[in-house]
Amino acid sequence: MKDSKQIIIKKVKKKESEGRHGGSWKVAYADFVTAMMAFFLLLWLITMVSPEKRARVAEYFKYFSLFKEGGVSIMEKSSAIFNESGETPAKVFAPYLEQNNVTPAALKEAIKQAVETLLKDVKEQILVRVVDEGVKIEIVDKNGSTMFELGSANLTSTAKQILKVMADNIKIISNPLYIEGHTDAYSYSTNHYSNWELSTDRANAARRFLEEAGIDPERIVKVVGYADKDPLIKENPLDPRNRRISITVLFKDNKNKKK
Repeated sequence: MKDSKQIIIKKVKKKESEGRHGGSWKVAYADFVTAMMAFFLLLWLITMVSPEKRARVAEYFKYFSLFKEGGVSIMEKSSAIFNESGETPAKVFAPYLEQNNVTPAALKEAIKQAVETLLKDVKEQILVRVVDEGVKIEIVDKNGSTMFELGSANLTSTAKQILKVMADNIKIISNPLYIEGHTDAYSYSTNHYSNWELSTDRANAARRFLEEAGIDPERIVKVVGYADKDPLIKENPLDPRNRRISITVLFKDNKNKKK
């Protein structure tokens, strides 16, 4: 018995996977950080792009459809979007209005997008709506921001800025135009120059500026002044918003299309 050896049993615990102290979580965390870096890089790039080019990209995705044949790839047009000099609202919206057989609703949305992008500071003074005749754009006064110098037909810098954006968006189509001038109910002390003359002169001033901005004169079929006889704010004829220029883009048989 003395020569017998003692048997020693050694229990070895099998190690499981690295568990909570392992390194697999680091991979997921690295992926998360990479994604966040890409996201913030995208935000930075967006802030560096001009509003017009952002609008071009936005309009591409707004009108893009996988189910339409002949779709335009944004990658194919990337150089046109980001490297084109002299970017204007007309270049931004022209391809979509032309390719989509523009409707009053589409034109309204394109103009509203241009206003939101390029005229944010004065967007409350630009009213766009679809009417029986087509699309009506009303450029109105407000206290502290007028379209014309007091009692004259001289356009202010604000009016020129707005009319330039409007011209850029409607000169890419060929629809006829009406231009109307309106005043508030304040009257002049002289009988030689009334609100009739003032509203007509202002409508003509807007017409001349639009033509200088590239609108074909042959498209303008009516220029008229209504004085204070067609107020926008009917309950208050003295409201500054009654002083306005209206541009109507005519659409043939639009009245029937709306029904």
